[in-house]
Amino acid sequence: MCRYIRHISSSTEKIRQCKPVGYGYRVNSVVSSNDPLNADLGLIKNSSVYGLDIQSLHLFVSYQSKDCLRIKITDSNHQRWEIPHDVIPLTASDNRSRRLSDGGSDHSDLIFSLNDTNPFAFTVSRRSTGDILFSSDKLLVFKDQYIELSSSLPSERSSLYGLGEHTKKSFKLKPKETLTLWAADIAAANPDLNLYGSHPFYIDVRSPSSNGKVVAGTSHGVFLFNSNGMDIVYDGDKITYKIIGGIIDMYVFAGPSPELVMQQYTELIGRPAPVPYWSFGFHQCRYGYKNVSDLEGVVAGYAKSKIPLEVMWTDIDYMDAYKDFTFDPINFPVDSMKKFVNKLHQNDQKYVLILDPGISVNETYGTYIRGLNEDIFIKRNGAPYLGEVWPGKVYFPDFLNPKTGDFWKNEIKLFRDILPVDGLWIDMNELSNFITSPPAPLSTLDNPPYKINDSGAQRPIINKTVPATAVHFGNVTEYNAHNLYGFLESKATHNALVSLTGKRPFVLSRSTFPSSGKYTAHWTGDNAATWDDLAYSIPSILNSGLFGIPMVGADICGFIEDTTEELCRRWIQLGAFYPFARDHSDKFSRRQELYLWDSVAESARKVLALRYRLLPYFYTLMYEAHTKGVPIARPLFFSFPQDTKTYDISSQFLLGKGIMISPVLNPGLTSVNAYFPSGNWFDLFNYSNSVSVSSGQYVTLSAKADEINVHIREGNILAMQGEGMTTKSARESRFHVLVVVSKKETMSGEVFLDDGEDVEMGDKGGNWSLVRFKATIKEKVVVLNSNVLNAGYALSQKWIIEKVTFIGLDKGKKLKRYRVSKFSGNNEAKVNVNDYNRRFVNMEVSNLSLDIGKDFMLGLELD
Repeated sequence: MCRYIRHISSSTEKIRQCKPVGYGYRVNSVVSSNDPLNADLGLIKNSSVYGLDIQSLHLFVSYQSKDCLRIKITDSNHQRWEIPHDVIPLTASDNRSRRLSDGGSDHSDLIFSLNDTNPFAFTVSRRSTGDILFSSDKLLVFKDQYIELSSSLPSERSSLYGLGEHTKKSFKLKPKETLTLWAADIAAANPDLNLYGSHPFYIDVRSPSSNGKVVAGTSHGVFLFNSNGMDIVYDGDKITYKIIGGIIDMYVFAGPSPELVMQQYTELIGRPAPVPYWSFGFHQCRYGYKNVSDLEGVVAGYAKSKIPLEVMWTDIDYMDAYKDFTFDPINFPVDSMKKFVNKLHQNDQKYVLILDPGISVNETYGTYIRGLNEDIFIKRNGAPYLGEVWPGKVYFPDFLNPKTGDFWKNEIKLFRDILPVDGLWIDMNELSNFITSPPAPLSTLDNPPYKINDSGAQRPIINKTVPATAVHFGNVTEYNAHNLYGFLESKATHNALVSLTGKRPFVLSRSTFPSSGKYTAHWTGDNAATWDDLAYSIPSILNSGLFGIPMVGADICGFIEDTTEELCRRWIQLGAFYPFARDHSDKFSRRQELYLWDSVAESARKVLALRYRLLPYFYTLMYEAHTKGVPIARPLFFSFPQDTKTYDISSQFLLGKGIMISPVLNPGLTSVNAYFPSGNWFDLFNYSNSVSVSSGQYVTLSAKADEINVHIREGNILAMQGEGMTTKSARESRFHVLVVVSKKETMSGEVFLDDGEDVEMGDKGGNWSLVRFKATIKEKVVVLNSNVLNAGYALSQKWIIEKVTFIGLDKGKKLKRYRVSKFSGNNEAKVNVNDYNRRFVNMEVSNLSLDIGKDFMLGLELD
């Protein structure tokens, strides 16, 4: 069997000639058949399509851990581009020797098989079930600028997610599509095109096998560690990588649950960095704020409307002629900006502004002069490459150069010495360029033989970016390093802020790559104020979580075009539950601050009040993301992998394991058809409203103009605090513990507590506490226990649990007596019983004074 490419003859329109792309490789020798496995591969026959074949390849296979298998194929005789270990250290490989000595392949559920075939092929399967996870096509193609590797898939059982960054209508990948990975400044409002980041990682969630060996929800992950441009063709029964450089460096993760796949993937690429507590508050931004008075008016507008505002942002408007690290002396003079930011800080609010990578070529501009003296710019033909962005002619810092990190930190220091900003927003780092430079003559870098589907039209890869022939430090070409730029800038910015402030930084980057989550948060880019974009935001946010960047949000109310009152109202209802919640708009669109419409303001107050009560939960999910790698916002199948109906859901999501968000995504609706996995679910706005299903099913819910459905499932225990206009004021309120009773499942929850700004989160010996809650129900007794780990921090803050609410108790139950032990304080608790629900009764024990830093037990004895 051959793979062919079709060429259009220039002389005769639509006359097609078929030529084979390649003929595959044979196994010449196997150096060792154990772990690791080494084999030499030889080319079977030459093909000239897309260039000459590499004659000899080396195959290296090893277990990075019992749950992670590495497959590496490269040129036997010549060094090729690989992402250097000092740029992205894959941490699982650091432990390889130790792990192998612990058992390696003997303890792994992953089996690598070198097929006895000619041409060469391999399979990765499960030891436990025999299920084939990756089965390579026999026609491996490996040329200097074209690599092709395919795997068959069981189309009726395989559900794929990931492979971004793209705007998608469906979270689950659909067959017959080409997913292009090449970082580009293409607005997120354009679905199905390659966007800002490159993430060649997918998770495959399998439906049950016919023989019963594979249970529903059994999952694995596949990661291709390659920074070059590529097309990934997904046909349902097959996935094909078409890569224009580098090597094959593939990692397969055993799972077998979606959550375990994420733990294994982020163990390799690095766990997400924690973000400051304040960043979970509400953020306001606009491209087009006119001056300091405009900013002050926005802050005042939120305060007057009693809508929480945590962070005020400024786009490039604040700059002097759009130059980084400068202020417009007329509209944003330094003295006025200092007063504005000082007042924000006095009100426990924060300020974040934007930086672009392009440094204005200007002989009077200090940043430019220092950069030129340090020789830290990307070069082409031996001189700094001259691009063009907002300030006009620019040079771009080369973040592969070791000196650039120090240069960047110094510029940030000089800037923060003038204005103590609280975070940095790094944009345009794909790299974006307003010009397209001519390709170098006869260059196959600027004009490679295989055209990836850039912008959905196979446009040149040098279009509106830095040319591929430009050179970074160490003679690394932009061709190889292009997709790394946003990651490298994020790393430098994160490290600079840690060094300068000694606190946990907040960085927001548009362009990302695997491992970016160690350094930055992300927003989904330039969306539009349309109902489609509102719906697209859910798959985009879920994908970012899969890519190891859990702190993510979309521009609330839409960035491009004019929003409407109804759209903005529905968007804040949804956006209030994004991990990162920011309203942002374009200067050419109408203003859309949440207080401008009464109905939007009313909805904002309602949903943000719940968000701020849930701040301890959001923050605890950040701790879980940081320590385990699991997302904050999750697809339903993360908690319900055996429910195959959840695999196709793109219009709902979970926060953590048990809070489900079911938004309205279309105009004119007053109800929503939401899918509920099995169990009892309770409305977090009104505990008396509930949905109970014995097996997963769709339920039509009321969703009036000011309503969004937010439900919590049985078995969850939440620690919440009060509302507030800032996160600081909310943190100073007393705790309320919500126990969602389940007769058949474990009831548990936890809350992580620290100062919200230490660089480390939960590190050994750190100043933090973790409170674990567990509840049991036996016959007529319900008992809630807490267990405090590292209690010192919680005790120092003197936080008090004032109220415990049990929801989901069987109807007809009456309180006989209660008891509380292991606490000091007011023992004159009050009990209120609410039995308005047809099936359940809720009991609220209030007027408590339980120190959250001490273990306690609260029991209810029921008749």
